[in-house]
Amino acid sequence: MATAIFGRKKHMTQAFEEDGTLVSATVIEVEPNFITASRTAEADGYEAVQVGFGTVPTRKVNKPHAGQFEKHETPPRRHLKELRGVTGEVGESIGADVFEVGDTVHVSATSKGKGFQGTVKRHGFGRGPVSHGSHNVRAPGSVGASADPARIFRGQKMPGQMGNKEVTVKNLRVVNVDVENGEIWVRGGVPGGRNAVVKIRKAGE
Repeated sequence: MATAIFGRKKHMTQAFEEDGTLVSATVIEVEPNFITASRTAEADGYEAVQVGFGTVPTRKVNKPHAGQFEKHETPPRRHLKELRGVTGEVGESIGADVFEVGDTVHVSATSKGKGFQGTVKRHGFGRGPVSHGSHNVRAPGSVGASADPARIFRGQKMPGQMGNKEVTVKNLRVVNVDVENGEIWVRGGVPGGRNAVVKIRKAGE
């Protein structure tokens, strides 16, 4: 049975726990994920299913993908992605009902890109002195090692690209499952902006 699904981040809201506690929650829109292909350990070296999700006009689907959808008699989908460790038959669909309220899940998505940033914003470095004519206000300070080894070690915390990478937030709790509207609510925030593609996987599987 599938224990993972792809969806789109919609927005954040609030939800009440069973004991009446008010918590923040992220609403994830989950359209049916149609299984379009199956990977097996014997043929591919690993077990997974390829799923298609996200509605798209037929005219915007390229010929290889259109043929794949026609072969399995499934409507065209915008995205094709794999769910590792998940088994299922080609043509089946995975919906929001694979999760229940109270389930613990891991949510993965691409975080918001923030461009090239300095060490203060990117790594939380402290400021330098700002009085008596100091010019070292947001500079990172010394990063070298003098004459020996006369180079900068790999992995130093330095300015660079911030965000726009795959991030997984673990052990979030499902607080609401709306099968009719295709929504899964998880407690807390998840990576990415609105409409970001997110993967929800049951923890421990």
